[in-house]
Amino acid sequence: MTAPLRAEAVVERWALATPFTISRERFDDVAVVLVTLDDGRHRGRGECCPVGHYGETPAGVLAQVEAMLGALRAGAVWADIHDDFPPGAARNAVDCAVWDLRARREATPVWALLGLARPVAVETVFTISIDTPEAMAAAARAATGHALLKLKLGGADDSARVAAIRSAVPGKRLIADINEAWTPADFARHMPAMAAAGIEMVEQPFRAGMDAPLADCHRPLPIGADESCHVAADVAKLAGRYDVVNIKLDKTGGLTEAVRLLRAARAAGLDTMVGCMLGTSLAMAPAMLLAPACRFVDLDAPLLMGRDRDPSLAYRDGWIDPPAPGLWG
Repeated sequence: MTAPLRAEAVVERWALATPFTISRERFDDVAVVLVTLDDGRHRGRGECCPVGHYGETPAGVLAQVEAMLGALRAGAVWADIHDDFPPGAARNAVDCAVWDLRARREATPVWALLGLARPVAVETVFTISIDTPEAMAAAARAATGHALLKLKLGGADDSARVAAIRSAVPGKRLIADINEAWTPADFARHMPAMAAAGIEMVEQPFRAGMDAPLADCHRPLPIGADESCHVAADVAKLAGRYDVVNIKLDKTGGLTEAVRLLRAARAAGLDTMVGCMLGTSLAMAPAMLLAPACRFVDLDAPLLMGRDRDPSLAYRDGWIDPPAPGLWG
């Protein structure tokens, strides 16, 4: 007789090593929802980060998760009900826990179950919070061991910021994330400085839903869609506006939809980036399966945490090793 599935979810709060600041908010800690599925022999786990910018709260996400877990406890097959639930953090935690449990039951890694390439070590960006030009230049200089930096921008001093950073770290690769903070006038004013500093990609300059002007802007370097693209169905509206899609599991609602988005973006001729919200290595591990297919990898959140799970991903000199089976997948 098959043991009933034990499905649990809890909210955890993790402190950050230092405050993390973007154009619209500052974080001193992060709340995550941890989902555990246990069939009596095998255990699968998934983690998500509720995103306030998308109207999510830890309590609200937990309630959504409980609805999904209730269906699983009653015997529902996840593949049959997955699309009945909306994308977002809640579905992400459940989806990743289901894949982890299935991999352990079938003694087959998730990448093989999904028909993806075997994970390999990849280089991740290291994120520099928005601050004064001088402070950001100092932070970039202090990020020893990281050859690729992601600069959080979104203000009147952005041209000065990238110039100061480039002067401080002439040999590092740089990308920039605006987090929806620019207007078209800001775009025209700051893009020459971005190009002059050798920025390799500018992510989400305009507010989601307000990005039509990108079709008419001169784009001297690639533009990435983050807030403007959550799921595969969003790809059709990106044509002529964006060059890169940032795939985050907390936006797609899990690995299942993330793979769909990856394939849709590539079919549309768009480059891809795999990114993350704040979280521990457990949240990064499923995203590592997408990394070999992506032009940019932004899975540095555990480096911003005060501590991480055990076991955790292995970070070394800006590179991440594939997750060990004890962590996930």
